[in-house]
Amino acid sequence: MLCDSCRERDAVVHLTTIENNAVHQLHLCERCAAERGVETTVAAPKHPLGEFLQAVHEQVASGANDAVRCSFCNSTMADFRATGRWGCARCYTNFEAGIRELLRRVHGNSRHTGRVYHPPMTETMERAAVLGELKDRLRRAIESEQFELAADLRDRIRVLE
Repeated sequence: MLCDSCRERDAVVHLTTIENNAVHQLHLCERCAAERGVETTVAAPKHPLGEFLQAVHEQVASGANDAVRCSFCNSTMADFRATGRWGCARCYTNFEAGIRELLRRVHGNSRHTGRVYHPPMTETMERAAVLGELKDRLRRAIESEQFELAADLRDRIRVLE
């Protein structure tokens, strides 16, 4: 399709205007569109995720942190690059030096300022596991009609609760 203004070059800009319920279409080449003040190049908005992934890619090219392995799950930065996921919660600690700059680029800061997760105390979790096991044993003792054992288990459960 040729430019409606100069009729020499291919039209790359297509303007549609509506005036008094009438639709008008104007097809312009880049030069004629620029003369009328129409911007012909639209910059794609930058997305923080794109910057993050590019920084990860640059880190791959430099070979940084490839020798570092997580002490718990044995995953590497190469595994993270391949899957986009860490192997376990301890990876954040093990790869902290490698991702701090990436987080700063994406979020504007490498320090978290929001709410903080406080894991339950290990004693609480251990007690909950023991309590669950005792309740399961109590259920089985009642089903098998071992009432003396069931009474003992019931008393131990009350002490823990």
